[in-house]
Amino acid sequence: MNAPPGYNLATMKQVAGELQEYFLPFVDDAPEAFERGEAAVPAMKYVNMRVSPQSIRIISESRDPAHIDELMNAIVAQYERYPGMRAFAARGSIISSNDAGTRSVDLDISGPNLADLYQVARAAYARAEEIFDDPSIQTRPSSLSLTQPLLQVTPKWDRAAEVGMSAEDIGFTVAALTDGAFVNEFFLDDDKIDIYLYNRQGPAATVETLENIFIFTPVGRVLPLSELAQTVETVDTSTVRRVDGRRTVTLNIIPPRSVALETGVERVKTDLVQYLKDKGQVPVGVSLGISGAADQLDATRESLGGNYMVALAIVYLLMVAIFAHWGYPLLIMTSIPLGIAGGIAGLALLNLVGATMRNMGMEGFHQPFDMISMLGFLILMGTVVNNPILIVHRAISNVNEENMPPLEAVQEAVSSRLRPIAISSITTICGLAPLVFLPGAGTELYRGVGVIVMSGIIGATLVTLTMLPALTVIVLNWHQRLRREQVAKSPGQ
Repeated sequence: MNAPPGYNLATMKQVAGELQEYFLPFVDDAPEAFERGEAAVPAMKYVNMRVSPQSIRIISESRDPAHIDELMNAIVAQYERYPGMRAFAARGSIISSNDAGTRSVDLDISGPNLADLYQVARAAYARAEEIFDDPSIQTRPSSLSLTQPLLQVTPKWDRAAEVGMSAEDIGFTVAALTDGAFVNEFFLDDDKIDIYLYNRQGPAATVETLENIFIFTPVGRVLPLSELAQTVETVDTSTVRRVDGRRTVTLNIIPPRSVALETGVERVKTDLVQYLKDKGQVPVGVSLGISGAADQLDATRESLGGNYMVALAIVYLLMVAIFAHWGYPLLIMTSIPLGIAGGIAGLALLNLVGATMRNMGMEGFHQPFDMISMLGFLILMGTVVNNPILIVHRAISNVNEENMPPLEAVQEAVSSRLRPIAISSITTICGLAPLVFLPGAGTELYRGVGVIVMSGIIGATLVTLTMLPALTVIVLNWHQRLRREQVAKSPGQ
């Protein structure tokens, strides 16, 4: 929960107490109570709360993993009951922090003028809510307005020079008269202890009392602070972030889970960043850049592109060494694109089932076609060729060693290899089934890989027993015809 400007720790502590009173009854509650509609919040394992003058953060976990989305919605709804509050909820990943998981698209807005940065950030925030359906958006800093009370102390340079005080001296003095100034440190056994210098009034000093506090100057004169500096109350931001030395405001945009990460990145680039530039809402000197998961996505895409080519080359060369022939491996590798097509069809079928369940009032699901899921295609390249190797190798042996006609050779190869092909395919599918059908921690990571590999193997197996034998017969007939033509053209024939 990000508070609007002007809130203090006392107010946020009061809000936190109300939130704690609301959520604690649901800790260790029965998950069935929420399913029956008797509880407004799913049963929670724990509630971890942190309070600051500008925000309240809750980390929690549902007792039933299937209720995690409902728990997030309940917390956000309770947050938004307070006027002016902005809520941000993210599902933590098992391989990253809870700040945004692995699906955060970070929009960095940099420039010299904070007012311009906040103006662009507010426009980007509103635009992100338009292009995505109920996204989670976090801002850093949490407030996007220059309304934070600020005390600005400007030295009177001539007067300060007369009494031998520099800007650093005046700054140290003001710190000591308010929140305390760091002096030194020392070690007591193994503990490091900081030494601070405080005024007797300490943090209770106001603007009026601060100006009238007397200072002993290096030249021996005692003067009020108002003689050495001008103190003005103004408004600004309480936090200034810098990235690569530039003032930066960052929006963490998490698209809905039904939107793949690469699709979300592309929408932010075109429908958000480019849209704001085309509308003239980005002032001169302000730059917009995308980082976070987007950087990792680009690196992963480049790496995967190279890995696919290397994997294809290794598979092909390995089969060339096995068959001692450059052409037969190409016949076997026709199963790879068909296996990939089966993987895509399986992912689409899974999402269709999830959408149908959701329309029927049950808990649905959606697995995006993201970069992590695409790792399944890399696995398929080395697995879908196993069964075709058995049939093609057996058929070639029947033709070369048994002098069988191509059609008869392929028929015998399919019948003799059907049992091992069925056993290996069924065991692999059963081994992958828990990854696809059983929910658990990290399901969003491995379910896509599991369904692509499983459906790809199913599709490749069907191709191996239907289309591949027909292609093998055609290739063997063509190969025998070429051999007869070469023999007919050889000298002495």
